[in-house]
Amino acid sequence: MKVVIAGGTGFLGQALVNRLLADQHDVVVLTRDDGRTRRSERVNATRWVPNGEIGPWAATIDGAGAVVNLAGEGIAEKRWSAAHKRRVQESRVNATRSLVEAIRAAASPPPAFVSGSAVGYYGTHWGDEEVLTEESPAGDDFLAGVCLRWEAEAARVSARTRVAYVRTGLVLDRNGGALPRMLLPFKIGAGGRVGSGRQYWPWIHLQDWVDLVRWIIQTPTVSGAFNATAPHPVTNAEFTRALGRALHRPAFMPAPAFALRLMFGEMADALLLAGQRAVPAKASRHGFTFRYAEVNDALGAIFGGP
Repeated sequence: MKVVIAGGTGFLGQALVNRLLADQHDVVVLTRDDGRTRRSERVNATRWVPNGEIGPWAATIDGAGAVVNLAGEGIAEKRWSAAHKRRVQESRVNATRSLVEAIRAAASPPPAFVSGSAVGYYGTHWGDEEVLTEESPAGDDFLAGVCLRWEAEAARVSARTRVAYVRTGLVLDRNGGALPRMLLPFKIGAGGRVGSGRQYWPWIHLQDWVDLVRWIIQTPTVSGAFNATAPHPVTNAEFTRALGRALHRPAFMPAPAFALRLMFGEMADALLLAGQRAVPAKASRHGFTFRYAEVNDALGAIFGGP
């Protein structure tokens, strides 16, 4: 099968590309810089301009078995300014619009379109116990608004191809994503909870995230939203204790909320101090099995547990 991946040079995209190659699929990576992507007999880096329109790259969509959309400006790359927030939203909406227009124009459209989203869809939750499934309503903050527009853009092609939205949580891996940034305080003995520690951090091991996307591509009976989170979300306090155990380091030095707000501004509330108790109700209901359902098992595997 030929799989086209927009955003295939990023953290999640590279992991998915490698797994699809191991599965003997042909992979086309749409990238703004084709020099970042290695070429091989089964990987082709095709330059695109994700501006909401189609271009010569759209020929790669015709006849593909699936298209995966992971394109977008990094949310936590820098402190949120009005300009950065605009780039975060526009990069996702415009990239999705370009792919949708290419699918609509294809003589042989792909049977599956898997588009990125995030658990930020549900808005900020301040340590409450509400369990959030794919049927839960959207929030009303900045990230929720981004996710709503992101998913609505992808939905425009649902009459032509099967569409799924992957609402991703905190993806755990030793070499990428948010986890490496958390390690320094623990290494110097200053790790601990963030803010109150009562906020839920919906997490997922990178291997399970990749397997979930593969499963969605390969399961023609599933569509719509999927929470890409492990079955057992934990509070931040529970997460940091588990991380301390995995690293054999103490985890008793809290990071106070006021200090995080001074450092990160609005982003601190959205990404660190609040959270979502999101569970993968839909994937579990349809028979997907998580390799890492418990955070201790996931972190133990990542850091070479006993």
